[in-house]
Amino acid sequence: MRRGPFVAVLLPAVLGACADPKPAATAPGYPCRDDAAFRASGGRCAGEDGVLVPPAPAAPPATVPITGPADKPAATPLPPPRPTSIPLARTGDASLDALLAPGDAAFEAGDFAKAEAAYDAARKAFPKRAAGAVGVARARVAKASPNLGYAAAEKNKDVLAAAKELAASTKTEPGFGPAWVEHGRALLLLGDAPGAEVSLTKGVQLLDAEPEAHSALGVALLATGKSEQALTSLTRARDLDPGSAARRGNLGTVLFMRSRVKEAIKEYEVQAELAPDDARAHSDLGTALLSDGDGGPARAEAELRKAVAIDPRRATFRSNLGFALQLQGRTKDAIAEYRESLRLDAKLVSAWVNLATVLARDPATRGEARKALETAAKLDPTDPRVKANLEELESLEKGVRAP
Repeated sequence: MRRGPFVAVLLPAVLGACADPKPAATAPGYPCRDDAAFRASGGRCAGEDGVLVPPAPAAPPATVPITGPADKPAATPLPPPRPTSIPLARTGDASLDALLAPGDAAFEAGDFAKAEAAYDAARKAFPKRAAGAVGVARARVAKASPNLGYAAAEKNKDVLAAAKELAASTKTEPGFGPAWVEHGRALLLLGDAPGAEVSLTKGVQLLDAEPEAHSALGVALLATGKSEQALTSLTRARDLDPGSAARRGNLGTVLFMRSRVKEAIKEYEVQAELAPDDARAHSDLGTALLSDGDGGPARAEAELRKAVAIDPRRATFRSNLGFALQLQGRTKDAIAEYRESLRLDAKLVSAWVNLATVLARDPATRGEARKALETAAKLDPTDPRVKANLEELESLEKGVRAP
């Protein structure tokens, strides 16, 4: 299994709420972002997604035709995605590079034990060069943290130790770009976004043609609240690796976060085309379509149904499908999806809130709506939507009781 790119993935695995800040109790609730980029920027969707696992990179054919709606011609075929790891056999020393190359191949293939052994041989043969030590450290990071979400390895002893080794490697050979990038990636896993930004900025200066360096820097910038700069970095990563579904998804996420919904949808459409069997790709697109007023809910339903069909046990997919149905006025179907979502994950706040907004429409079920909101409040007392919906529900109840 290949080591995927750092998903801002990052992500994206990240933000607080997922839609307008004050939805009325009788209005639809909100979809829940389900990616690491969203999470890296500070948002949250309480429940099952406390830890997000980015999808494995797709393996498309040599060229992938990207098609739009049926009435539009096919776009120019995209190249295959670039390797997801940065090669270390680029030192300029043929003897050292010959030892590093097998480690690079094993690392890209996901055989981290074999990679570590090859890199360790290079380190022992060339103890004054940084590349071997960088390889050993990144192999250990990969073994310790298969999840590439931001702060996924917070306080992990193995990742902490590897980060120290990588920091030492940047001092051993300051001009070796991979050392800075791998150090920044390790710090992202540890949740140290400011430190990661420093190292990754240096890494990008040395490795401007590496999409993963820009992608990881974009995640760090998101996590430090610099979304405009993150947009620049993630755009650069997409431009360098346009056939990568993950990089398309990362860019779509930051565009969506900056309310550039239609642009985000275009990136997510390419992501879903490149990775048709990836449930998260369809979820990303469906979630963005929920915010698009131009026929969005119906198109969103189709994408979210694909996500549910691929991964029927992910509660956020079910809840967002319910939201798409709710926006179309299909309340019974929406309620069924919300209840199934909560059966899968009783801690998913967005599903409790959305269920309440449907139940509050009918005076006969407003008591149940109140219980749903009270449950949401216990799960996440800081969510402003819960308070806003409770206040609106109280107004509705007073209206019913008024003579």
